[in-house]
Amino acid sequence: MRIQNPIFSLSSIVGHTPILKIIYKYKGEIRSIYSKAEYYNYTGSIKDRVANYILSEAILSGELIPEMEIMEATSGNMGISFSAFGRAIGHEITIFIPNWMSAERINLIKSFGAKVRLVSPEEGGFLGSIAMAEQAKKDNPSKIFLPRQFDNVKNCEAHAKNTGPEIAKQLIQLGLIPDAFVAGVGTGGTVMGVGSYLKTINKNVKIYPLEPANSPTLSTGYKVGKHRIQGISDEFIPSILKLDQLNQVLQVDDGDSIILAQKLAKTLGLGVGISSGANFLGAVLAQNMLGKDAVVTTVFADDNKKYLSTDYAKEETMKDNFLSKDIEFFGLEVIR
Repeated sequence: MRIQNPIFSLSSIVGHTPILKIIYKYKGEIRSIYSKAEYYNYTGSIKDRVANYILSEAILSGELIPEMEIMEATSGNMGISFSAFGRAIGHEITIFIPNWMSAERINLIKSFGAKVRLVSPEEGGFLGSIAMAEQAKKDNPSKIFLPRQFDNVKNCEAHAKNTGPEIAKQLIQLGLIPDAFVAGVGTGGTVMGVGSYLKTINKNVKIYPLEPANSPTLSTGYKVGKHRIQGISDEFIPSILKLDQLNQVLQVDDGDSIILAQKLAKTLGLGVGISSGANFLGAVLAQNMLGKDAVVTTVFADDNKKYLSTDYAKEETMKDNFLSKDIEFFGLEVIR
């Protein structure tokens, strides 16, 4: 009797997430934004799509074999995903993660039985984490599998083959074609993959990468400033992100993103993370440019449970230039 590798069985509980039609008022205008609720995935984030896809493809190609240890550098969600999927298929896991990520992220990775190597700013932060994983692979090439999320085009493929088509199908059943897609850039996989698919159904669709205004790495090309939107703007521009294939980079303030995420929870009962608040604000900026009736889509990448030890759980000072000051939520509809 041949037993199927568990990774292929787990694929059935990854993806197929609902889209939420968020109805809101901005400066007196009633508008709607469509956001994919990615916290309904296996471990609660959009990164499950990528981890599942990369590991499945690696098993099929023979690149990942049973005795290998999986190692990855991450800011959190991808590490959680690789830890869960990796342990489910029997692999040892080591995750390299900057030591300033939330306690919830770190503890979730540990809860799945992974070894965690915390990397300090003095050791290089994100880039130091990647270097450590690469060195481990160099030292034991036959014993370690590196997903390399920042450089692996299969990251983009996961979204081009799954997330993008799901978004299109759900909107088409409402009689809608997306005019724009907005996503914060961590690896760049989401914005590149979803964007490439949506262009096949609307060649004029706008694809906007998003970054924190407090630390505009995409705009400057290098690390500058600090920000509190964990999961995006990881201090460098990943190789899989092709800015020349996208529209202009949008920027939002991290404090504005925190307030917006808090407001989504308090008024609509949507417990989403800080990057989700940022993505919604980016979608508002896109509508400001394209018109209030533009069909703008984005993703709620994860939920708020990973942020309860961060500034998300504190009162944030509203500033006059924050978009959230002029946003009032009226309700939501769920599209399957």
